[in-house]
Amino acid sequence: MAKLTKKQKEARAKIEKDKLYSIDEASALIKDITNANFDASVDLAVRLGVDPRKANQMVRGVVTLPHGTGKDVKVLALVTPDKEAEAKEAGADFVGLDEYLDKIKGGWTDVDVIITMPSVMGKLGPLGRVLGPRGLMPNPKTGTVTMDVAKAVSDVKAGKIDFKVDKTGIVHAAIGKVSFSADKISGNAKELLDTLNKLKPTAAKGVYMKSIFMSSTMSPSVQLDPKTV
Repeated sequence: MAKLTKKQKEARAKIEKDKLYSIDEASALIKDITNANFDASVDLAVRLGVDPRKANQMVRGVVTLPHGTGKDVKVLALVTPDKEAEAKEAGADFVGLDEYLDKIKGGWTDVDVIITMPSVMGKLGPLGRVLGPRGLMPNPKTGTVTMDVAKAVSDVKAGKIDFKVDKTGIVHAAIGKVSFSADKISGNAKELLDTLNKLKPTAAKGVYMKSIFMSSTMSPSVQLDPKTV
């Protein structure tokens, strides 16, 4: 196991052993214990008391973070010509159809989100092997397959993210940057956790939020008290 650096030891020393922090406390602490020389992402990892193998316990949704993600999200709008101007005005970075489908077939995936229309989904089907593993396949449930292309693009640019419980029962999500104020980090965290609470499957029994950890790209994790959510 690699030895901890001096800064890593100092960061860990600021975390009280066995303490469960409130969202506000954790948000302030993450800023204090992150010593990266870049603007690190702040992430939440929430272990849910669900069985993702069962369809009636799958947790998936979208949330618009009130303070944005702090990330410049690259959006590709795969739309018909009559929707191109709408997508461009809303802020899409790449707009078109067949030329971008060909680029994706060639392995190009230099985007964060793809937004498209129901009539175009048939053309995207054969690209599932490329887009699926990268989490780029548009989905009506996340609002990325819609006729209201402008709103979809604007929402993503404003801080809308989608999340899905993984096979181990954990939801991972980036909720901001260390450069955010503690209040903004806390506000984004609360919005995500409130949304997760509302999505609790009726089939899920027992404790729903088993554990919550907040961390940054270069920090140790801080455990939150699920009872405060």
